[in-house]
Amino acid sequence: MDLIVSETGQAHFGGVVYRCAVGRSGIRPDKTEGDGASPAGCFALSRVMYRQDRLNKPNTILPREPIEPSDGWCDAPDDPAYNSAITLPYPGRCERLFRDDGLYDIIVVTGHNTNPVVPYAGSAVFVHVAGGPKYPPTEGCIAFAMEDLLNILELWRPETDRLVIG
Repeated sequence: MDLIVSETGQAHFGGVVYRCAVGRSGIRPDKTEGDGASPAGCFALSRVMYRQDRLNKPNTILPREPIEPSDGWCDAPDDPAYNSAITLPYPGRCERLFRDDGLYDIIVVTGHNTNPVVPYAGSAVFVHVAGGPKYPPTEGCIAFAMEDLLNILELWRPETDRLVIG
């Protein structure tokens, strides 16, 4: 079954409708770095990263790994590590994954712009925790309430399930 996300802030998965947030610029098929849009398309979910100091290991069959203070994600399009995990400190532009605000207490890494990685086609498109009960827009990710995200991860089957945005 697919996790189908629409621009209206609804997602359907396993017969359940979830509320979610999408990018501040909506959903676009021509995603570019920094445009604030969530990429339209069908994507695999590859692994789950989580803050072990804030929650237990999520119950999922996806690979799981704790987020460490030195974890980052390169978002510099001209960098050889663009759209991949890096270790901080890092000389290029990157995003810190060990955040204080709780948005990245759980990060699900998507298959957007991964094989091959195309410079400027967008980076760090994750599924993560929503920024509050009003579901403020993201910078291009998809965000759910913590409880809903944990539910989805528990039911997720990587051999058959895909994230469908748009």
